[in-house]
Amino acid sequence: MANFLPAFPAFLLILVRVTSFFLMMPLFSYRSIPTAAKIGLGFFMAMIMVFTIDTPTLEIDSHYFLLIIKEALVGLLIGFIAYMILAAIQIAGGFIDFQMGFAIANVIDPQTGAQSPLMGQYLYTIGLFFLLTVNGHHLLLDGVFYSYQFIPLDHAWIPFGNENLVEYVIKAFNSMFIIAFQMSIPVVGSLFLVDLALGIVARTVPQLNVFVVGLPLKVGVSFIVLIAVMSVILLVVSQLFETMLSTMRGLMDLIGGT
Repeated sequence: MANFLPAFPAFLLILVRVTSFFLMMPLFSYRSIPTAAKIGLGFFMAMIMVFTIDTPTLEIDSHYFLLIIKEALVGLLIGFIAYMILAAIQIAGGFIDFQMGFAIANVIDPQTGAQSPLMGQYLYTIGLFFLLTVNGHHLLLDGVFYSYQFIPLDHAWIPFGNENLVEYVIKAFNSMFIIAFQMSIPVVGSLFLVDLALGIVARTVPQLNVFVVGLPLKVGVSFIVLIAVMSVILLVVSQLFETMLSTMRGLMDLIGGT
C-alpha cells in the first residue's frame, strides 16, 4: 500500500483515460454492458497499467487538473476515431437500404438507442461478431495500453490548432465514406441495373405496373447479391479493422507530437 500511494495521482489519470475511452469505443460503450462492469474493468486495467508503464511522479495541484481534462479528451478522441471508422458498416447499410426501398423503415439500435438502417444494423452486428472472432477487442485494449508510449501522462496539451491533426481527422472521416462505398457498391450497382431494366420494361410494356413488380424484385435481387458477396464484404470489414487501428495510432502520433 505504501508503494501505491506515490503512484496514486498517476493511477487516477490512467483511470480517466481508460474510462473515457470506454465511453466511445466500439463494443465496450454499449448499453447492454452495465456501467458498473465498465467502471470495474477500467479500474482493474488502470491498476495493472500503473505498475507496468513508466509513470512520472505527479502532485495534485492546479496543473494536475489540466492533466485530468487532457486525459479525458485523449480517451474520447481515440475512442471516437475508432467508432467513426467502424460506423462505415452502418453507412454502407444505409446506401443499400436506400436502393432496396428499406430506407422508409429504420430500427432502434438497442446498443446506442439511435435509429439505424435495417441492413446497416444487420451488417454491423455481423461486423461486431467478426471483431470478436478475430480478437479485435483485445487489439483495442492494446491500443489503450500502448497509447502511453505516444502520449505520456505528463504531456500537458493536445494540439487542436495543429493543421496536421485537423487534416488527419478529416481524412479519416473521408476514408469512412470510401470504405462504406466499397462495401455497398456490389448491391447498389446491381440494383441500379435492376432499375434500368425496369425502366426499359415500363417503356416497352406500358400495361405492366412496375411499381408493384419492382419493389419485391429489388428486395429479392438484393438478398441474392448479398449472399453472393458476403465473403467479399467480410474481407472489406477485416481491412476496416486494420484501418481503424492504424488511424488510432496515427492520431496518437499527432497528439503526442511525434
